[in-house]
Amino acid sequence: MSEGPTSTGAAPAVGFRKAIRLRHAVALYVSSVLGSGILVLPGLAAQVAGPASLLAWGLLAVASLPLALLFATLSARRPEAGGVYAFAKEAFGRPTALTTGWLFALWQVTGAPAVALIAASYLGYAFPTGRAVTYVLAFGILLAAFLVNYRGIRLSSRVQLAVIGAIVALLLVVLAVSGSRVSLAHFRPFFPHGVLPIGTAAALIFWSFLGYENVSNVAEEFANPRRDFRRAVWGSVGLVGVLYVGVAFVTVGTGAASAGGSVAPFAALLGAVFGRYAAVATALLAVFIVFGVVNAYTTGMSRVTYATARDGGFPATIGQLDPRTQVPSRALLAVFLAEGVVFAVYYVTGVSLTTALLVASGAAIVVYLIGAAAGLRLFRRDGTTARSEQWLAAISLGIAIVVLPFVGWPLLVTVALVVGVGLYFARREGRRSATAEI
Repeated sequence: MSEGPTSTGAAPAVGFRKAIRLRHAVALYVSSVLGSGILVLPGLAAQVAGPASLLAWGLLAVASLPLALLFATLSARRPEAGGVYAFAKEAFGRPTALTTGWLFALWQVTGAPAVALIAASYLGYAFPTGRAVTYVLAFGILLAAFLVNYRGIRLSSRVQLAVIGAIVALLLVVLAVSGSRVSLAHFRPFFPHGVLPIGTAAALIFWSFLGYENVSNVAEEFANPRRDFRRAVWGSVGLVGVLYVGVAFVTVGTGAASAGGSVAPFAALLGAVFGRYAAVATALLAVFIVFGVVNAYTTGMSRVTYATARDGGFPATIGQLDPRTQVPSRALLAVFLAEGVVFAVYYVTGVSLTTALLVASGAAIVVYLIGAAAGLRLFRRDGTTARSEQWLAAISLGIAIVVLPFVGWPLLVTVALVVGVGLYFARREGRRSATAEI
């Protein structure tokens, strides 16, 4: 898409820079998905379902493939900034798209501060600090992601590639060293609490696999979207699946699942690798992982904010690109300022981390539901002879519907947003149509 004057003799239109290549796409995919969940959820899931939690990790690793392929297929079909926002607009019209833009905003501004606090808490574990310092450190992560993205997509992609390379290398070292300490005794009994807790564990760790939609938000900045989207999906889904299942396996097999505290199981796993420096290593790993996630989502969500503003869902001034860097700098600033406001609310009210993450997860899953429904409608409208695309959309829609109720009461925040914003934009569009007919 382009932005700027189009009349004859006017300045050239400002458009997104086509700077994302396959290696950058894989880095964005992996960092969008390989989030803070890997730091704590293998241990929590093992406590819920025992060694059988490995089945939940394996099943979700497989189930994430249809979701990833769906968004990649839609993005390659029509590369446009905004991802699911653009899909919803084409399939259901502006009101649904604008509501989706607000859902993305809710997801980002509630989730990013919460995830940053996880990393800051890990730093507090290694270097004991007070609550105020923890919040300052967390805000620093948000600020760093904003500044990196403000400089442009090229710098953001290069930083992301370096960060994800360091994360994967460190995780592989942990897996290799911890593998020698695995004991079969820790896998018995395999179903200590029966079969049903596997479902509970799956619901708990599902949000760790959210993120495959984020790369679609920057589809317009791909150098070769038709070639690179699916290739990036296969590579990233495979890598993320191996790392998640591998970490879960050594968490159970080494007995690290019984480790206490907020940093389980990595405090125990990294203790075997770095000895007395394990606390520092754990904190640094947490910061690297969380920065990678926040940086990737800052990139993607700013594009959704830009697309929504361009269509009238946010103030029009936000829907402009910087002519020098070709990034939506005003949208980036708006996202960052909104995160700061929510961050202050968290500090003053003492909202629990669990509640904040569940609110963000509720918005995210509804976005997935809208994206899958849009994909199903668009593929049917295209009349494609290959029904595999429709099956991808149908399976993805089913997954979102099944998981959504497990969010619990925090889902009410998302429901209230959808109803309020949806009714407002639907009424506004109705008035525009009526005025146009007069």
